[in-house]
Amino acid sequence: MLFTKKTHAEKRQAFRDLLDDGKLHQFPGAFSPFVAQMIERKGYPGVYIGGAMLTADLCLPDIGIATLSEFADRGEQIARATDLPAFIDIDTGFGEPMSAARAVRMLEEKGLAGCHIEDQVMPKRCGHLDGKETVETEIMIQRVRAAADAKRDPNFTVIARSDARAIEGLDKAIDRMKAYVDAGADMIFPEAMKDEKEFEAVRAALDVPILANMTEFGKSRLLTKQELTDLGFNVVIYPVTTFRLAMGEVERGLDHILEHGDQNGILDKMQHRKTLYDYLRYEDYSKFDQSIFNFDVGDTPTK
Repeated sequence: MLFTKKTHAEKRQAFRDLLDDGKLHQFPGAFSPFVAQMIERKGYPGVYIGGAMLTADLCLPDIGIATLSEFADRGEQIARATDLPAFIDIDTGFGEPMSAARAVRMLEEKGLAGCHIEDQVMPKRCGHLDGKETVETEIMIQRVRAAADAKRDPNFTVIARSDARAIEGLDKAIDRMKAYVDAGADMIFPEAMKDEKEFEAVRAALDVPILANMTEFGKSRLLTKQELTDLGFNVVIYPVTTFRLAMGEVERGLDHILEHGDQNGILDKMQHRKTLYDYLRYEDYSKFDQSIFNFDVGDTPTK
């Protein structure tokens, strides 16, 4: 934390620069500050903080019951651990349009580069589940406009997500997305597209940056980076991938200890302590500490 260099504003500018360069950028999801640091070290350009992953880490379902403060606090913890831009999911905005505006102000202050807000009703559902419902287009327009008007930094990116494809069909969903752009959305997030042709249709209909969601076990086939590049998308998120990978290994490790009575057989599955300390920059913190407290008190004077 002590050795990140970029300011909030610089990271928001970096996110805007990525959106404007005409390339596809991969944003893995981070459920902790440590994972965000790993994402940076591996060379990715940015970090995504998804609601499904954040709520799962709180042992809650992704139905909108986690609060703004829980999202904002975790977002701040993750964003400040990296020099990469990080953007976050804010579900339906945590209430009325005024709540969406308040969320944007809070997230700006906490160092996030942007957020996405969706057009589902509350309680919401995971975007790739059946049984979703959407609000009227005008309600979502109010949410987007409130969020966009609340920005103080013009580089804070407001992303409008539409879940309408599964309910109203693709054509009406695209009409909604166009209305959200007119309301002030900087980027569009078309959720749960059925196939490549639908991704292509959305790209052809809109002039703003577009985000693809490549979540596992969902409605969409897992498209490759090259396929999404060819489709003209700007950002792809892998929202729950790191969480699923980590929890899979945790579960297998716990089973192993129950069965064998120790962890000797799974040491090769673990991150070594040396690697852990390197990520945590133990040596840098030690040097920093020594550079400040480098004096000798000497003997206590006597009278």
